[in-house]
Amino acid sequence: MAAGDPATRPPGRRRSEAKRSAILEAARTLFLREGYVRTSMDAIAAQAGVSKRTLYSHFADKDQLFRAVVEESTAEATRQLIAMADRHLGGTGDLEQRLNAFGRAWASTDAESREHQSLVLLIVSEARHFPAIVQTWRELGPEAVHRALAAHLARLAEEGLLDIDDADEAARHFAALVTSPASLRSLFGALPLEQAEVEALVASGVRAFLRLYGKRSPR
Repeated sequence: MAAGDPATRPPGRRRSEAKRSAILEAARTLFLREGYVRTSMDAIAAQAGVSKRTLYSHFADKDQLFRAVVEESTAEATRQLIAMADRHLGGTGDLEQRLNAFGRAWASTDAESREHQSLVLLIVSEARHFPAIVQTWRELGPEAVHRALAAHLARLAEEGLLDIDDADEAARHFAALVTSPASLRSLFGALPLEQAEVEALVASGVRAFLRLYGKRSPR
């Protein structure tokens, strides 16, 4: 077994990790349902099925627990988005089809991504009280995805498939044209759209993006 395999860890450590995971899941559920202010540490302990002593042995206070929930959820959402970019933009085939496939995957909202979007709205609503957590979310989420997308677009330009001078700017334009319309129309996942509407919004955005950055045939 690999050294990092959970089965190789001491039983006490595995139990501690399981309790920490249960606490994070309970906190996420309650923060999303009740909001940050109305969620108490007592309620989180009860939801997780642990004692308050166990809860406080993992997290010193509610602020620290909220940060941990944000970090875990954002890291997972980012991992999934970057994997989508690698899968669709790192392959071969018709460029417009690949951009559409990535845009649809990014803009489509399943239950897990809607839950994360709800958490993002909660983060934004508490931004004045937790500026450091907002910055953490930006660094782990939007900025990390932006860097990955910019790298893919720069590579596509190097391959002669796009005409891009500034990959960072092109990545911002892609997000604004291709994925933001569906996000805004759905109120950030609160009102899920029909897949046909998502596909139409993405396709329109991709066409606009290619009008800006597509390689033009010499006349």
